[in-house]
Amino acid sequence: QVQLVESGGGLVQAGGSLTLSCAASGSIRTIGTMGFYRQAPGKQRELVAHITFGGTTNYADSVKGRFTISRDNAKNTVSLQMNTLKPEDTAVYYCSSSIRRFSDSGYSDYWGQGTQVTVSS
Repeated sequence: QVQLVESGGGLVQAGGSLTLSCAASGSIRTIGTMGFYRQAPGKQRELVAHITFGGTTNYADSVKGRFTISRDNAKNTVSLQMNTLKPEDTAVYYCSSSIRRFSDSGYSDYWGQGTQVTVSS
């Protein structure tokens, strides 16, 4: 069994900062790409940022220059540093990871429970 546990959401004023963290645990052999998605009320879930095992990153245009994703492969964790937050960043943020368990021949996608980020104007 694999679990992704997120932490770090909350309420912040516009222009402020928050850091989201996500830890993967369980019977994990390897982790491929890790990332964060978000879903605002009435909108589809969208990619915010992801990072490969080797450290290659990709960001949504709306967060480039403001958000930074990083990971610790030894600890199976991924973090999202969010700076200069805007009200339009308000959403539930989900961690996602592509994980191969010891019992698997391939990778499967796993999701965290989601954490609320609210940015007030």
